[in-house]
Parts: sequence; C-alpha cells; structure tokens
Amino acid sequence: MRVKSNAVPEPADTQVRDPRRWWILVVLCLSLLVLMIDGTVLNIAIPSLIRDLNATPSDIQWILDAYILVFAGLLLTAGSLSDRFGRRRMLITGLAVFGAASLLAVLADAPWQVIAARAAMGVGGSLLMPSTLSILMTTFAADERRKAMAAWSTVSLVGIVLGPTLGGLLLQHFWWGSVFLLNIPVAVLAIAAAVVLMPETRGEQRPVDPVGVVLSIVALTSAVYVIIQREWNIPVIALAVLAGVGFGFWEHRSAHPMLPLGVFRNRDFTGTCLTLLLMIFGMGAVLLILTQYLQFVLGYGPMRAGWALLPYALAAAVFNGLGATLGKTLSNKTLIVSGLVVMAGAFAVLACANSYPWVLASMMIMGIGGGLAGPAAYSSILGAIPVEHAGVGSAMNDTLQQVGQAISIAVIGSVLAGVYTAHMPADAPAAARESIGAAFQLGLSGPAKSAFSAAMSTGSWISVGFSLAAAALGLILLRGRRPTPSEEPETTPVG
Repeated sequence: MRVKSNAVPEPADTQVRDPRRWWILVVLCLSLLVLMIDGTVLNIAIPSLIRDLNATPSDIQWILDAYILVFAGLLLTAGSLSDRFGRRRMLITGLAVFGAASLLAVLADAPWQVIAARAAMGVGGSLLMPSTLSILMTTFAADERRKAMAAWSTVSLVGIVLGPTLGGLLLQHFWWGSVFLLNIPVAVLAIAAAVVLMPETRGEQRPVDPVGVVLSIVALTSAVYVIIQREWNIPVIALAVLAGVGFGFWEHRSAHPMLPLGVFRNRDFTGTCLTLLLMIFGMGAVLLILTQYLQFVLGYGPMRAGWALLPYALAAAVFNGLGATLGKTLSNKTLIVSGLVVMAGAFAVLACANSYPWVLASMMIMGIGGGLAGPAAYSSILGAIPVEHAGVGSAMNDTLQQVGQAISIAVIGSVLAGVYTAHMPADAPAAARESIGAAFQLGLSGPAKSAFSAAMSTGSWISVGFSLAAAALGLILLRGRRPTPSEEPETTPVG
C-alpha cells in the first residue's frame, strides 16, 4: 500500500469517526495543562529560589528566559518534524523530555542547574505544544472541530489561572522544587493515556529540510533573545534579520519546504494570524502586571491572587462553548471581530479599576470576548491549513503568539515602567522609582500603589486601542463566509 497526498497512515476504515476521539481530547488537554501551569507557576517560586539557592537577579532572569528562548526557537522545527515522523510520537517525546527535565529541576541545588533544566523543558514544550493542536485537527471532523478547540482553549486559560494558585499552595507547605515536581505525575499519566488511546498520524513523507530547520532556529532564537533582553544588540539583530530573510528565500525556492509559504496567500489564515498578533501585543504586558496589581496594590497573597483570576477562566469556559455553538451559524469574521470589541470594553473597565469589583467585572467581560473570538480564530487558522501540514501550521500559530507576547512584555512593559517612574515622587530613591517591590521595602507603599495603578490604567487604555485595531484589521482582512453544512470526517486516500 502506498500513502498519497494529505496522507494519514491509518487503516481505510478511519472514514468512521474514532469512537475514542473525546478521550483523545482529554489526553491533549491534559498535555496542554502541564505546559500552561508551568508557564505561570514559576513566578510564584522566584522569592524561594533567591532565598534557598542564593540566586542573583541575573540567575532569575535566565531561569525565566532559558525556557522561552528554546521553546520559541524550536516550535516551527518541532511542528514540521511532527508532520514528518508522527504527531503522537512527538507528543509522547515532548512529555517525556518535559517530565525528565522537571525531575532535574527538582534535584537541582545550584542556579545554573535550574537554568539548564528550564532549557531542557523548553525542548520538551516545543515538541509537545504544536502536537496537541495538530492531533486535534486530524482527529476531529470539521463539524466537531470547533467544539473540541473550545475545550482545548478553555483548558489553556484554566491552566494559566491554576498556576499561581497551585504554586501558592505548594510553597506554603513545601520547598521551591515542588512546583516542578507537580509536572512529573501529569506527564507520566498523559504518556500512558496517549500510548493506549491515541493512533499515530503524520503528513506526507517529505524529506527533512535541514537548511530551513537551521535558519528558522537561528532567526527565532536570536529575535526572541533581542526582545527579552530589551537592548539594541546590533550583531544579534543583524543575525536575526539575515537568518529570517534567508529562511524566507530558501523556503520559497525549496522543493520540500519546512514551512509552505503558500498558506499565507489564504486571507483567513494570514488575517487571523495578524489580528491575533496585534491583540496579543496589546494585552500581554497588561495581563502580566495584573497579578502584581492584585498583590501589591490590593494586598492579596499569591494564592488569593490566583483565586481572584478564576472568574476570567470560568467566563471564558462558558463562552468558549457558546462561541463554538454560534460558530455553526455565524461566520468566523463576525465572532472574531465581535469578541475583540467586547475585549476592548473589558480593558476600558480595567482602566478605571480602583478595587477588586472593577477587576472582577473586567475579567468577566474579557472572558466573554475571549470565548467568542477564541474558537473562531483557531477554526479560521486551522481550516486554512492542509492536513499534511497540521503540525507546522499549529506551530506557526504558537510561534506568532509567543513572539507577540514577548514583544508586548518588552515594549509595552517598558512604557508602563516609565509611567510608574513618572508618577513616583521625584525625591524618592532610584530603586523605589524603578520597582514597586523596592518601594514597599523602603516604606513608600502609598505613592507606589498610586503610581502602579496609573501604570496599569495606561496599559489598559493601550490594550483598548490595540483590541479595537485588531478588530478593524479583522474586519478588513477576514472573509465573512458563513459556515457550510456539517461535513463528513476527512478521508484518507490510500492506494
């Protein structure tokens, strides 16, 4: 038997829906959950790392950045390799690497060992993340895919909120390594479930594109490094530009490109990617400082701050389901644009916040907007990607989000830091004018709270502007096609 185009090497009877598909979704969501929790739980452990390992500020920065650098740099390559060698194989490999690296972090007794473990976790995460979405794409038919993506994105949001909550609970009773120990049983459980429940899927058997792999890793890693370091490192910037241009040129001419550039000619794919990139750029830094606002300005402890964010996840979960249902009758364009306008309203409410009820109202509205726009956005992106490129297409989506968030934290974060400094008393010590934590230690909590609130208000209004700009961009670029009647599951031509 020879597998042909759009090939998924499975038996011919896969024309029937896999009866285990919803259990497969549970495995995918469990795999995603471990990544989402790990992405936020570490921030809670930073004081313990400083105290127990004598970590310097530079050590802490690298503990955070090592993961991001490796993760973002390898996403495209990992997605492409999953199409070539098998998406389940990459998912299991990613979980195994992530779990083993978490064990190394638990056993670490020096900052450099934690940094090395975090870099290894980035390798595992890059293998794991695109596989979750590409397996979802190949497991579910078009008429069920939107509902599955709603569940997937809900778990992503719940994981972000659970991270600080679980981290605070663990650190109240155990040492800093417990935040990494949490990953290991979840990874083991997900591996076992994947082996038992999940069939292997892969795209057409194209040769590996080694030049594209190297150029993409160099371009993404150097670009993300410049962004997170927030400095004009001309040699690294030049390296990122040259590698990026070289990657585009090579992929355009390659007979077997790692990333098929033709997908960008699809208005729905390109329009949705650009719309999401603009939205993430506008809101990434604000959502990051919201947890600090809850702790420093409202005086919440880490666990209470985590619980305070839970309404956002709950509202998003409810409206993710509603968005998936509305997607059967309304176009993706309508849902994406409407959701972004609602999110702009949420940030406008947050800009006026002076107590938790304002934050609560903002998060509820934000969950509604995200629930309407999220499933439609993923459906628009994945619907434009050929099945044989599901892995690299999913990785492209993940990469854009990572880069957008990194740029947001670097650029918008710097703007907000400037606003905070400008609102602090001119005669305050330099350390207090640069850091709210230092201001509290120096007894300037009152002015620091006021200055930080001003910074968050400014950032929220910036997010309003970017959310509306993203909605306008979606209105221009996206096509307003209504959903087609329910389609049958995609078949696998085998001859």
